[in-house]
Amino acid sequence: MARLVVLGIEGDDGLWVADLDAGTVTQTGVPSGGALKAADDLRKAGATITKGVNLAALASSADAVSGGFMDVSGGFMDASGGFMDK
Repeated sequence: MARLVVLGIEGDDGLWVADLDAGTVTQTGVPSGGALKAADDLRKAGATITKGVNLAALASSADAVSGGFMDVSGGFMDASGGFMDK
């Protein structure tokens, strides 16, 4: 089974498809109909939509990810001073 994730980032109208098995990310066209278009319309109106994803966090750089952005003390996800409490 292919592991594909469709991503949309706040402030960017485009959608991206990440193929986790192939290790690729490609921009996809604007959906013209169906459930993906409905979800895209909702996200453009400010909604957050998830299905089958249990963690998604925007990082500022690859270095932030590999440099402990999710560490318990002072990291990206730290509730006492990290990104997630802003």
